[in-house]
Amino acid sequence: MSNIRIDVKSRTPIFEQLCAGIREEILSGAMAPGEALPSVRALACELAINPNTIQKAYAELERQKLISSAPGRGSFVSDDIRPAMGAFEEKILADLRAAVHRARLCSIAKEKLTELIDKEWEGTKP
Repeated sequence: MSNIRIDVKSRTPIFEQLCAGIREEILSGAMAPGEALPSVRALACELAINPNTIQKAYAELERQKLISSAPGRGSFVSDDIRPAMGAFEEKILADLRAAVHRARLCSIAKEKLTELIDKEWEGTKP
């Protein structure tokens, strides 16, 4: 999980940053279905953050059905993340609709918005 970066100066809570980092690892395919996540203790040491924060993030990811936990065995990437991906897709599309609405209110041309989307898409390839 060395790709996860925590910014202690950010206004975003650490557990949310952690959730986002692990979510990105899972949704991008960097972590495979069934793959074990680091133990709470190990990840807390690696990232130098409180183990309770790790536990809170794991609980949230489990609520989102991205991971599952087995008492005494640890936490694992869910075997089927399609339901979670569907929920994130709905959120992304809702955010995009809202952004398009705001762009119209600000009289931003469709072409300029499309150009920005294309530029962002090309710049954020995994």
